[in-house]
Amino acid sequence: MPAQTDFDVVIIGSGAGGAPIAHELVKQQKSVLVLEKGPLFRTQSQTPDRLSDFKRDELYADGAEKRITFPSAANANNAFFSSHVEPDINDEPHIYRDANGQDRVTIEGYTAQVVGGGTQIYGGVSLRFTQRDLTLQTFNAGRTDLAATDPAGEIEREARDWPLLYSELEKYYCKAEKLVGINGEQGNQLKPFTENDTYQQPLPPNAISRYAHDGMVYIGQGAGPGGSDVLPYRTPLAVITEDHPPSGRRMILVPDGAKTSYVNRFGDPIGLKSSTWISLLAPLYDEPNLEIRANCVVTQLVATGTRITEVRYLDPSGREQSVRGKIVVVACSAIESIRLLKLSSELDPLGFGRLINQQNDLLGKYFLTHAFGGASSIMPDRSDKTRSLDADWATDYCATDDFLKAKHLWAGSVIYNNTSDQALPISLGRTHSAADLDTLWHGFANDFGLIGQGMVDFLDNDMGRGLSVSFMANQVPQKNNRIELHQTARDKWNRPVAYIIKSWHQHDKYLMDTLAAECANILRAGGNATHDYEVSGFGGVYNGENGIARIANHILGGARFGDDPGDSVLDPDCRVWGFENLYVTDGAFMPTSGGANPTLTIQANSFRVADKIGGRL
Repeated sequence: MPAQTDFDVVIIGSGAGGAPIAHELVKQQKSVLVLEKGPLFRTQSQTPDRLSDFKRDELYADGAEKRITFPSAANANNAFFSSHVEPDINDEPHIYRDANGQDRVTIEGYTAQVVGGGTQIYGGVSLRFTQRDLTLQTFNAGRTDLAATDPAGEIEREARDWPLLYSELEKYYCKAEKLVGINGEQGNQLKPFTENDTYQQPLPPNAISRYAHDGMVYIGQGAGPGGSDVLPYRTPLAVITEDHPPSGRRMILVPDGAKTSYVNRFGDPIGLKSSTWISLLAPLYDEPNLEIRANCVVTQLVATGTRITEVRYLDPSGREQSVRGKIVVVACSAIESIRLLKLSSELDPLGFGRLINQQNDLLGKYFLTHAFGGASSIMPDRSDKTRSLDADWATDYCATDDFLKAKHLWAGSVIYNNTSDQALPISLGRTHSAADLDTLWHGFANDFGLIGQGMVDFLDNDMGRGLSVSFMANQVPQKNNRIELHQTARDKWNRPVAYIIKSWHQHDKYLMDTLAAECANILRAGGNATHDYEVSGFGGVYNGENGIARIANHILGGARFGDDPGDSVLDPDCRVWGFENLYVTDGAFMPTSGGANPTLTIQANSFRVADKIGGRL
């Protein structure tokens, strides 16, 4: 039987931006095709032999270790670096220009090529943005206290309010939390909740994280509105802790099995981590109006007039195919979505290219990541950190208006502890000095000094007693931070690779230093007078080696939404200005990056857009 070619909706990408739309529209009896560049990996319960497709092995590599083969790159012949170590689903290279103007290659960015996308390898931190995160243009209008770190007035000029209110997004936050499967605690969050049953119960925290909790309690005293206390809460995590009826998942008999650092950075073979595959797509997989085509690489969107009339892709055998959708949704992750739109423009400059650049030349501009950093310490007590989820405690005290004005910051941040930091010691060796697994020793020796007594100290101290507290904050939008197509480097399908050009604003550096100091204060306050320990690792990512783009774990912006077609790429419903049926729903739509991990917000917005699309079909 010939493959179906006409659908109500064609969705490119199956992660946080695409899967919620597929889920909702399939339930509305629309015909939906999901095209995914990578394979479909199943969990143990989904395979006949009860063996997962995921490896969850720090040393695993399928065939030769992946090396950077772009001859012009400064890190040519090194191994692809990634903080996430499921190697065979995270190999799409991106080139970025470092502080010295040199091209380097990275695969950072949660751009996993697999059904479920980056949600298969993320740590699962699923925080809401605050109301203030959506109104930073209004908040900063007319401020004079930022002049020292923003002398050119870029914050007021470049920041944009979101074209929707928190109240419009809130019901979709509730929907995402329940349908995806999140454990956590609503109490003490400085975000409104209209429903009180959106979270599953959190697991018991790791013992070592009590120092972070106590420090957050101390530093949050009197920090809230009207001098109220801002208390910590259990960090919402996308890992189920009990049966999850919406997806049909059952909690395993030994709950401690859910508390493992291997849930973070790897695909979860058990199915406890709430990826979009296991939560949203798998429950509908057998529905006749849903089709998922894996290992299919979309090469071009073809426009006729103001409509996308054809989506061209390479099937698993490499043959070109095409499909049509009444609606086309691009959700490949921000970098890859921008890249696809630019590739389509180059292939059809007078049609697609003219239309997408008709209103302005903003496609790819205002690319964002997160300002990120923190502090770490060796705590007095030892704990088994291999049996930890990504974070136990979080606090919103650095997100209050009073705090931001007192510290002269343009935007705030959630702060949380990273309980599972350094719980996977072998993966630390997969760094700049390790060209492949055969040279793993160089990573230990050159980058971390984990040889001899250094290894003994690491196992005794950092791995058992190391605790870090981190922030995740808004980066100042800059038009010059952008995604382009590289002029010479090409991928394995002979297409120009994405080229990331990004720098930190002066205020970004000040913000990171300020928030890192708060993280250090939490660690100091979390101990007591009987313990004497040093706080180290203090600072923001701009201090790290090649920190300009390697920290692109959260890749956002580049196609921001807004009310004005002259000042945005997407309308408030994430439809591309000038097109009748083209939407972008991954993190590219964000005009500001938010003061927390973005995945839950991307999912919530996608559920919102699904309602808009459903109303049009």
